[in-house]
Amino acid sequence: MDHGTLEREIHIDATPDVVFDVVSNPEHVREWWTDEAEYPVEPGGEGRIGFGGHWVQFTVVDAVPPKHFSFRWTHAEGETAAPGNSFLVVFDLEPDGTGTRLRMTETGFRERGWDEAKIAAEYTDHVSGWDQFLPRLPGYAAKVGATR
Repeated sequence: MDHGTLEREIHIDATPDVVFDVVSNPEHVREWWTDEAEYPVEPGGEGRIGFGGHWVQFTVVDAVPPKHFSFRWTHAEGETAAPGNSFLVVFDLEPDGTGTRLRMTETGFRERGWDEAKIAAEYTDHVSGWDQFLPRLPGYAAKVGATR
């Protein structure tokens, strides 16, 4: 395994507009992924997200409603997010029948300059995390879509 790119694809029974809002808006992100989220949903928007009292830096790379949302995270506080100091997560959304197909990729494991053991450990940790949190997304997005 090369531990270079983590990829997931899921179908969500909600429109791309709803799914975009759910994966980008901190108010919604707190409901299916993080415990805390503070950032503006605009390219270059800087903030942070929290898991169990542990905060990590978060920078929006691109926000193109309702098709694409990407961000960099885990860079050191005070550093500008860039390849080599952060992970890049990309959500691509496309209409799929009455719902949305969401493709998620996360890259940046090899670019951090870590040895193979550290790369494998971080990759495994992120696989475990996304496998825990992404399955929450369809149910939450469908609930949000039903209230609109």
